[in-house]
Parts: sequence; structure tokens; C-alpha cells
Amino acid sequence: MNLGIPFYVGYRYWRARKANAFASFITLFAVSGIFLGVAALIVVSSVMNGLEGQLKQRILGAVPQLTVYTSAPLNDWTEQANVLKALPGVQGVTPSVSTQAMVQSAANIRAVQVFGVFPELAAKLSVIAQHTYSGAFDELVAGQYKIILGSELARQLKVNPGDTVRLLSGDGVVYSPFGPVPSQRKFLVSGIFEMGSQVDAGVAYIHYQDAKRLMRQPSEAIDQLRLYLDDPFSAPALSPKVQDILLKQHIEATTSDWRDTYGHLFGAVKMEKNMMSLMLSLIVAVAAFNIVSALVMMVVDKTTDVAVLKTQGLTTPAVMGIFVVQGSLNAILGLVLGLGAGILLTLNLNGIMSTLGISILGAGQVLPVKLELTQLSVIVVGTLLVTLLATLYPALRAARVQPATALRYE
Repeated sequence: MNLGIPFYVGYRYWRARKANAFASFITLFAVSGIFLGVAALIVVSSVMNGLEGQLKQRILGAVPQLTVYTSAPLNDWTEQANVLKALPGVQGVTPSVSTQAMVQSAANIRAVQVFGVFPELAAKLSVIAQHTYSGAFDELVAGQYKIILGSELARQLKVNPGDTVRLLSGDGVVYSPFGPVPSQRKFLVSGIFEMGSQVDAGVAYIHYQDAKRLMRQPSEAIDQLRLYLDDPFSAPALSPKVQDILLKQHIEATTSDWRDTYGHLFGAVKMEKNMMSLMLSLIVAVAAFNIVSALVMMVVDKTTDVAVLKTQGLTTPAVMGIFVVQGSLNAILGLVLGLGAGILLTLNLNGIMSTLGISILGAGQVLPVKLELTQLSVIVVGTLLVTLLATLYPALRAARVQPATALRYE
């Protein structure tokens, strides 16, 4: 089949001024619907990507992304760390220990997740070190019992750097005639960090050896390794690889990742993101139905023309191609306009909102925006596919026109 003829005739029909004003009105709405749907999809998806990325940085950057627990203390943890660091996507590996504890000040008491770290190692890898003020990681010296608190936790406890708090750990419980007694020790607040997320209210950092002493465990024993990843979402795929590598070295190990504590939050964000995309995709679907309506009217209007073309030898696939081209051109026009407007709005979203005086996240905060090429490709391909399917019924109806019947009274 010569593709030039269907394209040429379809393009002429698309360019020609339509005699049916109502069909032109529906076509306008179809193009407008695709334009609005594609633009809205790009803007909303980019904002949701930005929010997800911000949560990933502010929450998963402050908590263990992937932790390895060995069945026995490691003789030389640096050997295993070097092997694990060679895995793709692993930034670094450090010893780690954590415990659930209560932190008490003169004004209040709160539950907290305490992480024991070697400050000289964690400062190079942890984003917490980049968001710490009034103290730094290098002030966490073994035996001095200093602690770095989240800003919201410090506010709730009404403490500042230089104040003293008491940590009570359930991992170091001893039993006395009066019942179980938790391990406790006073710590000096040496610094405060602020990530701008919920970890500010529930996370604290102390020196690794101080944490071990608080838990009444050998201070030099290392049986946990914390992996810092390029992408925290890759942790589930890395877990079996880590276990296999350690098993080859005759080290039995188990792993846990951020999903154990924050999986529900990111699951909710992903579901919301998918539902928003689905709802906005319905705009494109409605526009596709309008294309069907406009093309059916065009087929009725051009029945005589189609019959004449078929008598001249135009094949059934070629007739279908004419109307597929006509409908696809409408879809491409709406898609190009929507793609341009969506990208332009996304890149200038905060400036536009600032000009209009709109602040969604509060004064002084901007919406995080992240355009993803893969997502743009899915939107483009999905829109073209839906609109192409929408043209098939009218095209098939045009191909079934019988010249003898259509030209009987001409």
C-alpha cells in the first residue's frame, strides 16, 4: 500500500474547513482535552516526583537504608566493608548499632531511636552531618557521652546544646529484686540537626562505643554494618546480593532496610502518585472519545468522497489510513501543545506561584519539582497509543462504505 495517498488525503481533510460546525466544535474540544490532560499530567507528576525525592533525601538520608546483621562479631569488619562497597550503587559501609530508648530532660520525656556511629566515618557519608549546627559529628568522642538530637526532639525536650539529658535503653535491662531495670546514662547535648522531616522528632546520634556501653555490650564488638546507597529504593534488590557475598565468606547474616520503618509512608506516597496520574489520564481518555465522535461525523460527511476513492481503486487499508491520519494529527497537535505548556509550567512553577502570591507549603518554601525523561516518554507514548486506538472504529466504519450504495442517488 502506498502510504503517501492516505497521508495526503488525510492531511487535506484535516486542513480543510469543515462544513459540519458541530464536528469542528467537538474536534476543538478533543484537542483542548489532550492539551490540558498532557500538561496537567506533566506538572502534577513532576511535583509528585519532587516531593518523593525530597522525602527520600530528608528521611531515608537520616536513617539506615540497608543494615547487615551478622550472627557473630566480625574479626575484621573493614575486609567485609571493602567487599560490600564494591557492589554497584553502594556509596560506603560503616559499623552501626541502634537501640530504642527513652530520652529524658528536666522538662519532658520522649521515645527515640538512637544510632551509634563512628563520627569520622559517618561524617563523610551521612547527610545528617550536612544538616547539623551548634555542634558537629567530630564532637562525638568515645567515653564523653555526647549526643546529637533532632531539632523537633530538642524543642519538645526544651534543651539546647550544653544541656544534659538521660538515656534509658531497653536493650541493657538488668533484673533486680524490684524488677527489670533499664540501662541508663546521662548524655551531654553537643549538637542539633534539622532535616525538615519527621526524623527530627525521633532520631538521635551518639558514639558507637557509648551506644554499646549503654546497651551493656562489648564496646569493640561489631556485628552490624550500615550500607549507604546511591538510591535507597535499590535496597530490596541489594539485600540478597549482600547475603550471598557474606555467605561465600562463611558469615551468616540477615538484612533489613528502610521499608521496615518507613515503607508504609513511601507506599502511601506511591499510591497517591499513581492515583493522581490515573485521574488526570482520564482527561486524555475523554478527549479520545471526542476524537471518535468527530471522526464518525467526518465519515458520515465524507461518505460520497470515500465511495469515489474506492471506485478509483483505493484499498480498504488505505481508506482506514486516511481517517487514522486525520485523527492522529489532532492528537499530535494537542500532545505537542500540552508537552510544551507542561514543561514550561513545570520549569517556572515556583516563579508563577510567587507572582500570584500562592504558597502551598507555607511562607518561604518552594515546591520541589523534578522532570523525568522516562515519565515524559510514557506520557507521550501512552497518549499516542490511546488516541490511535480511538481512530480505529471510525476508520473501520469508513472502510466498510459500499460505493454502489453510497453513490446510488448521486
